[in-house]
Amino acid sequence: EVQLVESGGGLVQAGGSLRLSCATSGFDFASYHIAWFRQAPGKEREAVSYIRRRGTVPYYADSVKGRFTISKDNAKNTVYLQMNSLEPQDTAVYYCAAKSYVITSAWSRPEQYAYWGQGTQVTVSS
Repeated sequence: EVQLVESGGGLVQAGGSLRLSCATSGFDFASYHIAWFRQAPGKEREAVSYIRRRGTVPYYADSVKGRFTISKDNAKNTVYLQMNSLEPQDTAVYYCAAKSYVITSAWSRPEQYAYWGQGTQVTVSS
């Protein structure tokens, strides 16, 4: 059974940091590309970051570039999202998603991904 389990969310003040984890099982993690998305209340799901299966060449949404860092540990079957300088507009439920093949130029499209986690809430207070 494929599982993606996010953790590390919580309540933090603006300017603070959190590190999200996406622990996976049930598929060949080293062969999969992973992305992070987020969804705020009343808004569409938004792409945050993407990393290729070998953990090279990360991609970021403009809104998080320079503040967030994605990394992939193939030995632990886990992807991380280090989030620094958090802002109230970063408040959302964060999801990780996986697929064995992703059109890189379209990495931000949710429909590209086959597997999704249940999400972890991130709340940034001003």
